[in-house]
Amino acid sequence: MATRALPIELDRAAPRKRKKIHWLPYMLALPVIAYELLFIIYPIYKAIAMSFTKQVALGKPATWVGLDNYRWMLTNDGFWETTRVTFVYMVLVIVVAIGFGLGAALVLNRQFVGRTAARATMTLPWAFPDVATVLVFIWMLNPNFGVVNRFALWMPGVSKMQTWLLDPQWAMVWVVLVTAWKGFPFYSLVILAALQTVSPDLLDAARVDGANKFQTFWTVTLPAISPTLLLLTVLAAIFSFKQFTIIWLLTGGGPSGATETIVIQVYQTAFRFHNFPRASTLGVAGFVMAFTIALFFLALQRRQEREMG
Repeated sequence: MATRALPIELDRAAPRKRKKIHWLPYMLALPVIAYELLFIIYPIYKAIAMSFTKQVALGKPATWVGLDNYRWMLTNDGFWETTRVTFVYMVLVIVVAIGFGLGAALVLNRQFVGRTAARATMTLPWAFPDVATVLVFIWMLNPNFGVVNRFALWMPGVSKMQTWLLDPQWAMVWVVLVTAWKGFPFYSLVILAALQTVSPDLLDAARVDGANKFQTFWTVTLPAISPTLLLLTVLAAIFSFKQFTIIWLLTGGGPSGATETIVIQVYQTAFRFHNFPRASTLGVAGFVMAFTIALFFLALQRRQEREMG
């Protein structure tokens, strides 16, 4: 049976209208882009460019030296010691600050009289300026009349006033504690918000199965808030890596470099020894380290999300 050919219809549709571009979103984003370019991208570019130069004296033009500053940095024992101190400080701040924040969040997540007032009071350390906070702790740690020494004398084996910030063994401890005290309210509030999203049905199911409080926290609560804890670890690592004010005002990087982080070394190299190219080199190294740490934790977070999803 012969089939009848169908006529081919030509597409006589009208030409498409050109899509109208809405400029308002671009105009709203323009100030943010300009800020990023002017105050972030351009300074990073200038620091990288300056790290390949050498300045003979202030006021004289810099000369190109290639990788000489990086060779100096990698063969300088002081740089590696500062890197070690930086990572020790960062790890201790992460553990103490997030640990305190988690403990405070678990307490404030429970029902008790005065919980609202306790939550408001807990945010005070975060609201205090860094300078005021450090001055208060300097007075508390004063070897002559500081309140910390008064309490320390009650402890067995302590018979004299301690010079806390002049002792290499104690200086790092107090720098970490002051940094953690200043920042833990932020971590606590974020963790508290995450705790309130944990399903009550899962908690009730764990209790019905006979799990105690610790088992319920370990098997239900902690996995539920682990993405938040990982994100806070990234933030704590970045905040501690670039911390300057607290360390500088408490110890100035001393005693004997016991609390000298990379940020402190950059400041000393630039404004004490007036060697801005080498300070830029140290700054580039610190930037690469912080960026690598952030990428590592973000990769862990993405992997965790894939496993949970």
